[in-house]
Amino acid sequence: MTFEFEERQSTSPLVERVWRTSSDRADTFTSQAVSHSEIVIWAYEGKTHVTLRGPEIKATLAPAPKDAEFLGVQFKLGTFMPHLPTVERVGSGLELPAATRNSVWLNGSAWQIPNFEDVDVFVKRLEHTGLLVHDPIVKAVLQNEPREVSDRTVRRRFLQATGLTPKVVQQIERAKEAGQLLEWGISIADVVYGAGYADQPHLTRSLKHFLGLTPALMARTKVAQ
Repeated sequence: MTFEFEERQSTSPLVERVWRTSSDRADTFTSQAVSHSEIVIWAYEGKTHVTLRGPEIKATLAPAPKDAEFLGVQFKLGTFMPHLPTVERVGSGLELPAATRNSVWLNGSAWQIPNFEDVDVFVKRLEHTGLLVHDPIVKAVLQNEPREVSDRTVRRRFLQATGLTPKVVQQIERAKEAGQLLEWGISIADVVYGAGYADQPHLTRSLKHFLGLTPALMARTKVAQ
């Protein structure tokens, strides 16, 4: 199953992208590994659900009901909600409890569920109340920049912000980079070299684990993110 996504940039520096899509039939799709967190709002049969999703450390098959609508807010890596520990959500999502038909409970308060147009206001409120924060230590670690704190503090903050170790984040991001190169028509041999894999078997294992497809299939198939 494939999806047609509509995307836009956000005015928030903590958001990577805002997206929406819909399903025209009941089916399954490949949900790829992700190192970031995101809020997914989905409406089905008159009910709206809000899920905090990610990180996910392997590709899985996920169901999509017929005639469902989805809205997603993908946060930049290192952005997290302190009162909902990221490490406890690795490999699973957390559905926020409904307060009313159009609102959910967040940290003891009812929050109106946003739509595609006003989700930036929702994110800004989360930032203002301290329910959504960003730790720059994540970028510093991944870019090998100097840090003025102990290694123990770096590990603790990185895990708190992402739920993962730097090595796992790098593995996921490398697999995604390789998949993108294959979709652009770059040869498998050149992707092995360009993405820094030891050989094609290593590339194959990585893509199957994190993206759910072999390099040959990835070269001609665009799967749902």
